[in-house]
Amino acid sequence: MDDNQNNDVEEPSFADLLESYSDGMKDDLQVGDKITGKIISIGKDTVFIDTGTKIDGAAEKKELLDEDQEFPYNVGDTLELYVVAMSEDEIRLSRALSGIGGYHMLRDAFDGAVPVEGKVTAQCKGGLNVEILKRRAFCPISQIDVKFVEDVEPYIGNTYSFLITRLEENAKNIVVSRRVLLAEAMQKERQAFYETLNPGDVHKGSVIKLMPYGAFVELSPGVEGMVHISEVRWSRVENLGEVLAVHDSVNVRVLSIKDGKKPGIKKIELSIKQVQDDPWESVQDKYSQGDIVQGTVVRCMKFGAFIELEPGVEGLVHISEMSYTQRIHKPEDVVRVGETLTVLVKNVDPTQRRIALSIKDIEGDPWAQVHENFRIGQKVEGSLEKKETFGCFINLMPGITGLLPKSRISATGSDAIIDKLKEGQRLGVIIESINPAERKISLAPADGVVEENWQKFSDDDAPALGDLGEKLKQALKNK
Repeated sequence: MDDNQNNDVEEPSFADLLESYSDGMKDDLQVGDKITGKIISIGKDTVFIDTGTKIDGAAEKKELLDEDQEFPYNVGDTLELYVVAMSEDEIRLSRALSGIGGYHMLRDAFDGAVPVEGKVTAQCKGGLNVEILKRRAFCPISQIDVKFVEDVEPYIGNTYSFLITRLEENAKNIVVSRRVLLAEAMQKERQAFYETLNPGDVHKGSVIKLMPYGAFVELSPGVEGMVHISEVRWSRVENLGEVLAVHDSVNVRVLSIKDGKKPGIKKIELSIKQVQDDPWESVQDKYSQGDIVQGTVVRCMKFGAFIELEPGVEGLVHISEMSYTQRIHKPEDVVRVGETLTVLVKNVDPTQRRIALSIKDIEGDPWAQVHENFRIGQKVEGSLEKKETFGCFINLMPGITGLLPKSRISATGSDAIIDKLKEGQRLGVIIESINPAERKISLAPADGVVEENWQKFSDDDAPALGDLGEKLKQALKNK
């Protein structure tokens, strides 16, 4: 029973199988058509491709070589090619039309946007002469490449694929562009590169442009990213031209990828310094409080000077840490940019990326030996440093200043004399108290300061008083 049923089933004929195999295949291919097909076989000189028809396509292997003259494809890879010739048993494929062709072939290439092969023969006004299909065409200089071209000499004699952008009747005027094809290929490569790009990736690139705010780096043809000036080095960079140059090869880390203003273009932020180790991660192992180190002054601010201890690591000498012996109004009074200094480390804070430094602690604190130089009741000479409503500051030695209070001046009746003193003039004082912890010394006018200065005033500065005045003056002297 089962055998009879099986015998009743009709097996497909050869014609049916062939028809089934042919279903879905194209039969209307024409010269100039663009096809996408997989490589089914690779011979010594020829590559065979599935055209989607009953006839496989064939392309010359040498035409598919890359820039390094290597064949980069394998069986199963997909290619986009153009039909350049057909017969009953052969379909010839190519990346561009070439050879000898008439006006109709040029028209087909123009209408179908089919690339044509052309050889650059000579430079002419505004562009280049190109021979395509044994006819002369014109390529504007702006259309020979995607980049700006200053020197066309490297292009002359080379053969490229072009797109016909203008074709007049009987091919009297043919204008071609290579830029269009390059841009299309670059867009495909760009999109393929974007698909593999992720934040954190490290890539090798080439510097293509320097701006005051950063450097533009090409990662792949048509793919650029920007390294902000703050991401070039761990140390501060003032002028990019001093550390980078166009065409420099650099390793960069991808920080972020965002959609750009132009469709299909990504805004990529890069970093050069983050490919290298952060020097602040090992700062605590190298610098400790009390260490004496050397560094270079890199910049001065109103509040102090920044000292580079090593590339990427800077410390600050506050203006108050510059000198015990003189009053500093601006850092440039003590240091200059580019100068090498010896400094003392006062504090290290790697979290805040700060190191506090001191210059004056290297020189020594004069207050540490104040009792060795001064004692209570001692009469010394100092110079007037500054006048205030509450008294006068008297400099006793570099770094040591005492206060002569207004009350002590008035008590001795020397107000008028001291009022006439100018900053820098010297006078005698007596040490009344010493407080090293608060860095204070209290002073009093020395005995004779009134007579000494009154005598000087009366001799040098008093106006002429006539005979009576002279007699009074002599009487005072006699007394």
